[in-house]
Amino acid sequence: MAAPRFLLCAGGGPRAACSARAWYQQPLRPGGPGRQAAGGPGRGSIVGQAGGPWSRQEALGLLEAAVVYREGPLVAISKPPGLAVTGSPGQLSVISLLPDLSQRLSLPHELHVVKAAGKDSSGLVLLSGCPGTTRQLHAFFTQLRRAGRPPATYRAVTAGVPAAVEGEIHTGLKLEQVGDLQLVVPVAGPSRRSVERKEVKQTLTHYRVLGTAPGCSLVQLQPMTAFPSQLLVHLTLLLCPALGDHVYSARVGRVLGEPFLLPAGSAVPHTQVLGEQLLRRLRLTQELLHRLPLHLHLYQLLLPTASLTAPPPPFFLQTLRLLGLPGSQSVP
Repeated sequence: MAAPRFLLCAGGGPRAACSARAWYQQPLRPGGPGRQAAGGPGRGSIVGQAGGPWSRQEALGLLEAAVVYREGPLVAISKPPGLAVTGSPGQLSVISLLPDLSQRLSLPHELHVVKAAGKDSSGLVLLSGCPGTTRQLHAFFTQLRRAGRPPATYRAVTAGVPAAVEGEIHTGLKLEQVGDLQLVVPVAGPSRRSVERKEVKQTLTHYRVLGTAPGCSLVQLQPMTAFPSQLLVHLTLLLCPALGDHVYSARVGRVLGEPFLLPAGSAVPHTQVLGEQLLRRLRLTQELLHRLPLHLHLYQLLLPTASLTAPPPPFFLQTLRLLGLPGSQSVP
């Protein structure tokens, strides 16, 4: 694979040539859907600033302006939260936009996804136009994990502060029907047979706290395995759910201000509940909290000859500023 060649655009970061500021470089609008009367809790809040829903042309324009890497058959873009990578026929997704995106950017016609942030997350989406290169990259990622080096690095803002500054989250995970939903539930000490039959997968995430403020933290997450919603579930096991997690955060309850873990089967997903102090600092009310976007961002991805990065979106940076967490200008 040839050494990467970067071009500098607005903001000075390494990325492909562009003619307009990318969506993640746009400043927050003063107000937006979350704004209330002057001095009210919604003024300057982050609600409604994550964008979406988009028309097809709007989403295509966002991705076209968000190319962060381009070399040979590889292209990396930074996607906004709420845009699915895959979807059913007729549903707006990165995959559905690839034919038009390929034409606009003169990319290979057979682009496919190598690695991507989840639907509700923001961050990197790595695309390839060569099946051979894709196989080489997957082999490279496997080699990294075997050597104890995580290929992907995420950033999350959490409600709560982990007990330890750094550590590992190691648990079994499985999909289970909870009411009308199929959710991921942790399995402590799974049997060897359940793992061999692939009913349960052993998962591992390295974490490190990058900064804290009262009742919240900025956490680096490096998954060593891949399972749906792995990072969100692992954060609940730290009793520190991600901000904007309106599914798994219900598993963390509080008694006299102290967090505790509820049984996964009895914790029905609902809008995240935050303490009054956090709400005030975020300039939100509980009534607006259902519109709080997920604060989980795929920040960095290692390649054989490059380290790709995608800046966090404006609402993420605004949250860091409001909460007094580090990295509001740039993530370390």
